[in-house]
Amino acid sequence: MNITIGTFNLNNLFSRYNFKGEIQAIKTAETSVSGKVVYEFGDDAVFRLRTYKGKLVKGKKAEETQKIANRILSMNVDVLAVQEVEDIDILRQFNRDYLGNAYSQVVLIEGNDPRLIDVGVMSKLPIGAVTSWQCAVHPDEPDQRVFGRDLLQIEIMNSGRSRRLFTLFNNHLKSQFVDFRADRQTAEAANNLRRKRQADMVAELVKREMRPDSAFIILGDMNDTPDSPSLSPFVNDAELNLSNALANPVETRPAKADTPPPASPAWTHRFKESGQPARYELFDQIWLSPALANHLTGAFIDRRTKHSGDGSDHDPAWITLDL
Repeated sequence: MNITIGTFNLNNLFSRYNFKGEIQAIKTAETSVSGKVVYEFGDDAVFRLRTYKGKLVKGKKAEETQKIANRILSMNVDVLAVQEVEDIDILRQFNRDYLGNAYSQVVLIEGNDPRLIDVGVMSKLPIGAVTSWQCAVHPDEPDQRVFGRDLLQIEIMNSGRSRRLFTLFNNHLKSQFVDFRADRQTAEAANNLRRKRQADMVAELVKREMRPDSAFIILGDMNDTPDSPSLSPFVNDAELNLSNALANPVETRPAKADTPPPASPAWTHRFKESGQPARYELFDQIWLSPALANHLTGAFIDRRTKHSGDGSDHDPAWITLDL
């Protein structure tokens, strides 16, 4: 039985409901709770809006949403881990209105991120147990949740729900973004430390939950390269003994011409700093446990047609397993 599993950062898949109006037209505003504010317009109309750092969170443009939907439909994977989704309602709406309900199972648990972005899973196969590790803490910082979003653990079952095929651990680790007002070196060091602590906990929690012979997959947007020191805690853990499923992927189309070109097809994220050559890096990753490594029959990346990306600044990646 061939099963396809993918990962895709949907790049701020926020609600389609946008309301524009002058701030003076707002009569009252209730207390903000988790970034959600209820504003009253006129006598009867009440809209629930989301804000971040005092700014209205705008929905993803329809044409950009359609682009990511087209890519997902083209991939046609059985199980898709997603990142940067506002909430379960928008993921369900996206699946219904843009994917034609291609996925019978849609899971998302609200996480910790102040930007309101969460991780989720869409599956054509039955889902078993779902576990959120958003409350996990690192021993070096026991008073702060270590995952900025969540580590989402999900069991994927066979069609009859008689056995577990494998367990997914969906990630979205700390980004490399540095505010232009911050000291770059200090901020980068802090980002790397946070990402390493997250990787520490990924390793610990997976080893706690899984046996050495368990079938599991660690995947998602790691915001760093497979050989980075920040990811080493789980990538190079001898007990986990993971295999990089995207070491030699096949591209759906050649990469857009660039100087210099990408060194290999193993990349999902492009970053071009002013005055510097573009960096092509494998931020979106799929790692297999020893029980699954020998079942890998294919690895693929849907290559963008524009340097900036098609609906997302990440390219989706997926694998095929013969189970």
